[in-house]
Amino acid sequence: MAKLTLSFLLLLLFVFSVLGSVEPASVQHARKSRARTFIEASCRSTRYPSLCVKCLSGYANKTQQSPFQLAQVALSVSLAKTRHTRAYVMEVASNFKDVEGRTHQDISDCLDQINDGVDRLAQSIIELRRMNQEGGDSDFTWRMSNIETWVSAALTDATTCVDGFSGRDMGKLKATIKGKVLNVAQVTSNALALVNRFAARHRATNKP
Repeated sequence: MAKLTLSFLLLLLFVFSVLGSVEPASVQHARKSRARTFIEASCRSTRYPSLCVKCLSGYANKTQQSPFQLAQVALSVSLAKTRHTRAYVMEVASNFKDVEGRTHQDISDCLDQINDGVDRLAQSIIELRRMNQEGGDSDFTWRMSNIETWVSAALTDATTCVDGFSGRDMGKLKATIKGKVLNVAQVTSNALALVNRFAARHRATNKP
């Protein structure tokens, strides 16, 4: 009987511990709703707000309603899309490596630009993390200038690739590449806007 009672008590303790660790659905819903509202409000400062919300709403819990976290997530999403597009263009380029002419040159040029964009976005994410880890405002202006310059350059890379496919006989292949890179350019533009938004808020709250 004693063993049964002890087992029952242990079971009750386990159940209560589990229940105590589970957040009520209403609280979870409220948090997600606030996070979603924060993302929607932040995305209004971007050039493509609907795309911004679509890309970032899945990461609502990671943003913690923080402009810094949102900027970091936005850059990570941009980098992921750029890498995915690079993989596609690399595969296409490998199929055209023995083909001479305008199509091969356009694809090769675009791939070079996308590679540059990947490097610059990766640098930006690393710099943003360093800024957060080291803290303080002494290097904020310098590091933020680096980030804004690199993200702007990545946006220029993507835009240049898109422009390289304009005004010519597109064909299905070029049109597909252009569509993918255009999406990269739009997502990167949004990421830059959110980086600028974070920087502006940081400066406003840390005035001497």
